[in-house]
Amino acid sequence: MHELKLKLDTLCIFRELLSDEVISTLRIFLDAPSPFAYAEFVSAIYEKNGGNISLYVKELCENSENIYVKTIGRGETPPDYMQVCLDYELSVLQEVASLTKAALSGMLNNPGFLPDFGSSDIRIREGYHERTRNIQKYGYGIYAKNRMFRVDATDRIVPVANPDKTTLSQLVDYEYERGVIFDNTKALLEGKPAANILLTGDAGTGKSSTVKAVANALWQEGLRIVEIRKEQLRAIPKILDELSGNPLKFVLFIDDLSFLKDDDHFNGLKAVLEGSVTEKSSNVVIYATSNRRHIVKESFSDREGDDIHRNETIQELVSLSERFGIHLTFSKPNKTTFLHIVHHLAKEKGIDMESTELELLAERFALARGGRSARLAQQFIDGLLSGS
Repeated sequence: MHELKLKLDTLCIFRELLSDEVISTLRIFLDAPSPFAYAEFVSAIYEKNGGNISLYVKELCENSENIYVKTIGRGETPPDYMQVCLDYELSVLQEVASLTKAALSGMLNNPGFLPDFGSSDIRIREGYHERTRNIQKYGYGIYAKNRMFRVDATDRIVPVANPDKTTLSQLVDYEYERGVIFDNTKALLEGKPAANILLTGDAGTGKSSTVKAVANALWQEGLRIVEIRKEQLRAIPKILDELSGNPLKFVLFIDDLSFLKDDDHFNGLKAVLEGSVTEKSSNVVIYATSNRRHIVKESFSDREGDDIHRNETIQELVSLSERFGIHLTFSKPNKTTFLHIVHHLAKEKGIDMESTELELLAERFALARGGRSARLAQQFIDGLLSGS
């Protein structure tokens, strides 16, 4: 077992694993076996995943953002010596994944009670090579197990802790709009030309939910979504540079987008969309939603009053919208569509109510709130479920 410690010490490609809590406590135990060191190791596994060493090592390998997987991700072939190194290190990690209580406790004399831990029949090397062969689907690092991301205050891309789980089956109507978004996103995944998309329309019509539902439907095919707020648009060139070398495909999602006429963020996004700031990444598209048709808020004077070249001004105001290759409008549902949504949601949630009464209550709910929308339909159903 001491030999395993020496093997771990010489990890090169997976060297960052030496700082992992489970691996580091294991190394301490292998170097100086004691009941205390053993318990530290097992406690670390319990904390990480409930106690299965095999599954934990597998996840470490899959999430490792090492030089080998980065080389594969760029579409390059690693040199032979790196391939030899990788295979050796995967065999070392297989040894770790195959550890048992019996093997470790054999290094101790009269240890007393020792907690057990779990293991599984996992082939680390075969699994790792299968993932690297299909790296455009699996990804690596933080992108390996997360599907939705956001940009934090320091402009870093970080996983969303509780991602939206909306599915396409939960959405009602707007089939055409969903189909366009889905097909465009599939084209991106297949390496075909894909357009940036602007989704406009009334609030609560499902624009954001549609984008996230498409992302949920396609994430296992290699799609990830990164949400960015308007005030972070300045970071888009940096984000595109980071994502351009990644083997996965990304939707850069800007929700509820609107600008004032002299907003500095306006020209920044416009420049990115037309490609004057950074080269368009073949693995990234921008999807944005807005409750406004032309995104930029216009005043009456912008159209009529004080600008000699008012036609040019108006064109400037609408030019950002036109830089999206696809523009979809989500109109507020009429009564028939609204009630169709209500019936669909009621059936999905198992609400057993006479149709006439359900429609009467739904219409009363919508009218009391000034109109109909998919969001209001969901709120109505949630109210029935809660008894409010």
